[in-house]
Formats: sequence, C-alpha cells, structure tokens
Amino acid sequence: MTGEPRRSGAWLERRDLDGFLHRSWLKSEGFSDESFRGKPVIGICNSWSELVNCNVHLRAVAESVKRGVLQAGGFPLEFGVMSLGETLMKPTTMLYRNLMAMDVEETIRANPLDGVVLLTGCDKTNPASIMGAASADIPTIVVTGGPMLNGHWRGRELGSCSDCWHFHEELRAGRISERDWRELEGSISRSHGHCMTMGTASTMACVTEALGLALPGTAAIPAADSRHKAFAERAGRAIVDLVEQEVKLSDILTREAFENAIRVLHAISGSTNAILHLTAYAGRLGVDLPLQLFDELCSTTPWLVNLKPAGAHLMEDFYYAGGLPAVMAQIEDLLHLDAPTVSGATVGENLAGAELIDEDVIRPRGRPLDEGGSLVVLRGSLCPDGAVMKISAAEDRLLSHEGRAVVFEDNDDLAARIDDPDLDVDADSVLVLRHGGPVGAPGMPEWGHLPIPAKLLRAGVTDMLRISDARMSGTSYGAVVLHVAPEAAVGGPLALVQTGDRVRLDVDGRRLDLVVDESELARRRAAWSPRERPDERGYRRLYAERVLQANEGCDFDFLRGGSPVVRESKTYL
Repeated sequence: MTGEPRRSGAWLERRDLDGFLHRSWLKSEGFSDESFRGKPVIGICNSWSELVNCNVHLRAVAESVKRGVLQAGGFPLEFGVMSLGETLMKPTTMLYRNLMAMDVEETIRANPLDGVVLLTGCDKTNPASIMGAASADIPTIVVTGGPMLNGHWRGRELGSCSDCWHFHEELRAGRISERDWRELEGSISRSHGHCMTMGTASTMACVTEALGLALPGTAAIPAADSRHKAFAERAGRAIVDLVEQEVKLSDILTREAFENAIRVLHAISGSTNAILHLTAYAGRLGVDLPLQLFDELCSTTPWLVNLKPAGAHLMEDFYYAGGLPAVMAQIEDLLHLDAPTVSGATVGENLAGAELIDEDVIRPRGRPLDEGGSLVVLRGSLCPDGAVMKISAAEDRLLSHEGRAVVFEDNDDLAARIDDPDLDVDADSVLVLRHGGPVGAPGMPEWGHLPIPAKLLRAGVTDMLRISDARMSGTSYGAVVLHVAPEAAVGGPLALVQTGDRVRLDVDGRRLDLVVDESELARRRAAWSPRERPDERGYRRLYAERVLQANEGCDFDFLRGGSPVVRESKTYL
C-alpha cells in the first residue's frame, strides 16, 4: 500500500459543512457512524432490470455481495445503472453499449467509491460495465449473472437461441408445425440467466474470467445454482482486499491479460462480438491490441469446447465438465501464467488443481476439435480494414468459395425479398447485406445471420456464404462474414457491390475480395453518395457522429483513453 488516503475519505472524513452533510444524508438512510466511518466504500453496480430476463435475478445477487463486503470490513452501497437486454431493446443493444458505459463511468467518478463490483448478465451489460470501469480505473471485480438451465423439448436439450434459429428454419421449410413452434417457445428458456449456448453473454463471462476480472471458476455457474450466490459473497470479500492492496483495474488489464483472453476466446469457440468488446477495452486503457493479433493467436490455439452453436452441449454441461479453469489448464503453456487476477493470485496459481471431468464437453489438448482456433480475421478489396468470421460454425465447403453476389440494400429490403420465390439465387450465391454497420443501421445490429431463402431450405440447403457490415448473435452459426470495415454507410467497398458481381472468400489465405475491375469500381465510387440519415436527436445523433468503426471496437472517439478519477469532492456550499 502507498498509504494514499481513500477516495471516500474526501467525502466522509472531512470536518467542514460538506462532510457534515455527506454523513448526515447517509445517516438518513439508517446507517450509523459505525457503518461507514474509516471503512472502504464499495459500490455495487447493478444492471438489474425486469426488462432484461438475463439480469432479473441480480437484485438477490447484490445481497450476497453485500454480505461479503461487510464480512471483510467494507461498507457496501448498491446503485443501479442502465440495463441492456438483447431480446426487447430495438434496434440493438449495441447502439446503447457506449451510453451504459458512460453511465457506469460517471457514476463511479462522481461518488465516494473506493472499489466497485460490477453485476452483469446479458450480452452488452458486461462489456459496457467494464468499459466504464476501465475509464474510471478503481479496484474492480465482475460478477457475471450465469447462464440459464438447459432447455428441454421432446427428449432433446435446447439452447437459446441457437435452436431458435435452427427450428425457425425448420418452420420456414415446413418440417415442423406451428404447434411444435409454440411448444418450443415455452421449453427453450426455463430459468433466469443469460443464454446457455456459447453465445455472446457466455463468451463474455468466460473472457472476463480469462482477463482476471472475475473469480476463477465463476463464468459457467448456472444462474439458478446456489453456488452462484456463494461466489458472489466471495467477490464481496475480495473487492475489499483489492482496495486495501490498491490494485486498480488497469493493474489487471495488461497486454498479457488481453492475450490470455484471446487465447481463451479461440479455445471456447466464442462469439465474434468479443473481438469488438476486447478492442474497446484496450482503447480505453491505451493497450495496443490490433485486430490482426486475434488472427495471429488463432492458428496456434486449439478449439477445445464442444458447445452450441459450433458444437453439441450447453453451458450447464460446461460447468459440470470443469468450467473455464479446465480449459485454461489445457492451454496453460500458451498463457501468461504470471498475470495477476482479482483473486489475489496469478493465473497460474488459480489453475493449480483444475480438473477436466467430461472430455466430450471439454476436449483434452491432445484431442482437440480442431488444432487451430475458431475466429479468423479477413482482409481484401471488400474489407480493407478487416472483417471477422467464425469458421468453426461454418460448413467446410464454404471456407474457399467464389459466387455471384445477391445484394440487399438494408434489413428491410432483406425481409421483403429473401423468401420471394422469384429471387434469383442458388446454393452457390453469396448473400450480401449492407447498411448494417455502426453508422448505417445505426448501432450495428445482429443482422449478419442472413436467413437462407425458403426455397433453398426446402431444397435441402443448410448453409450459404453471407457477408455484411453488421454483427451476428453469438448463438448464431453458418458461413457468415461480419464486421466488414469500413462499413457501407461511410463509403466502404461494400457500398459498391452490385448483384451479379463475383465475390471470393479464401479463409486459408485470409482474403475476402470483390472480383470486379478496378476501373469499374472507380466509376462506381465516383457515382456513390451516402444515404440521407434521419433527423436524429440526442444520443442517437451523438452516436452516429462520433462512433468508431468495427476494427476499432465501435467505441466513441472521445472515450478512448482513461479519465481522471475524482479524488475529492468539490465544495459548493
């Protein structure tokens, strides 16, 4: 310890009128002097909301964290922040990730908090909370909300929402009935918690643990499991230790921690969305994390976790199989084992004794699902600033493919024409969607999992090459190229593609190219003009004007880098 006074002391220990009022107002809530005097103040940042089914249980989790804080001699104060739920928010939670991050950052900076525990669940509540805390840079621990219990229907296990996409295709193809579809609706999500596939929420929970920001072994605990609350209590004790040791978030999120997280992302065959979020974290902290690094670490990281959408099992099975520590122990020679974590131990110390229990769910290092990782970064004339693809979720035959483009101008155009029997499309066609990026949509929605035309589904087609500047749900699957940068709305090459053009994908060569003569592209570029944007106001206008492209994490340009944390309150009285 440096002996530097706690931040909270500047509010609560001062002997002037401001100090009198700060203490008096706390006492108005029923707290005595003994509750807070001389104790570290721990904020419990809660993204609980009844609008977000994934996070609806976090009020009870907060009570467990408070118990731990009190046991360790701290003073817990819970506060709510904006909550983002994938299922109800439109057009996309990604539009509001940066707004929630601003909420978290400014609440931390403006209040007498010595440390903070972030309670997160649904996809964007996790990265938004971490981004805000990274800019505030005080001692921080993340408690993720945990996955739902496995779904069940007619003797088979269901995973949200990978099986949503699968059975919707079955419905469109006429292979299941409307009655089946209604039964599935009541069977697939049977508890609180986030999606139990290796979707974005599960991926970010695992990545958070790999970064060292969550206690080891917590990423996969089902939300309904009593052990989830027990670990939340431990987190409450641990945050007080971090405050006493003066371990800030930036002390944990080093370049080595990011490399560990990228290795884990490949080993678990995680969501492509994690690339956006990790890039945004790095930008907040000034850590150099180029998009190419994700690809460089791919080829030497084995894919080990057999979970939907790329595999067969679900997060509940993953927890029983040993969870993330079992995965990290299999690749420990690839990890920075001396990286610090919020547990107070190093990564290597946390992995001591990790046990792999079910080798069908978590493959041993000597018997991987694939020798290389699952996410690749593409470059080429169609994506000069990069694009990403989850190759583990695609049919192998499409990883080297050239086909005729069928272009959809936006998501409305896609919805209107994709099932038109007269659509000029075949199994070798390349479906192209534009205006799905951060500026064009706005907010970069999960529109990238373009549906296969109904007439091709009925003919037995199960996968097609699809390309867009949008994102894709981590629960989705298929030969889908995403995050094409620059996006069409700002004049990226995707804006110039026309139906009938040839598009070539070469995963081994990491190339995605538009096979059109450069002189023709120059003619099209000269004739191109951006779409008129709606007359936006408020936050949406700010977003469209200041958001960065996908290769830079879609953060706001003015939020890169840290912010000075207020260490003493200003006197206004």
